[in-house]
Amino acid sequence: MTRFLRARTRDRGQAAIEYLGFLPILLIVGLAGLQLGVAAYAAQQAGTAARAAARAATTDANADNPVAAGNAAGRAAADWVTSVDVAADGGEAVARVSVRIPQVVPFWSFDDVTKTATMPMPDEEDLP
Repeated sequence: MTRFLRARTRDRGQAAIEYLGFLPILLIVGLAGLQLGVAAYAAQQAGTAARAAARAATTDANADNPVAAGNAAGRAAADWVTSVDVAADGGEAVARVSVRIPQVVPFWSFDDVTKTATMPMPDEEDLP
């Protein structure tokens, strides 16, 4: 009986040591998931800002308003919006928005994400 107790006491703390060895891997996987989520959110914000800027360019006569609309639509990620360009191309308004993806994992960086939206310009008889 004493031999069994002696062998059992040597295994104390084994689970804690195994957990400490696995913890860095678990943290890296969690941070990678968070980084991918932030990248997807930034891409979604760029698309929303591009659509808002293109929509404003087709409905308003003020030339500065589409850029302001693109910046306002990206206000949830206002620090991330790097550029908003709006151009009238034929009968369409084309808006291009670039958004910087923040870095969560120090050694894993992304390029800026750029989204483009195109909206048709209204006909002259449709204008008020």
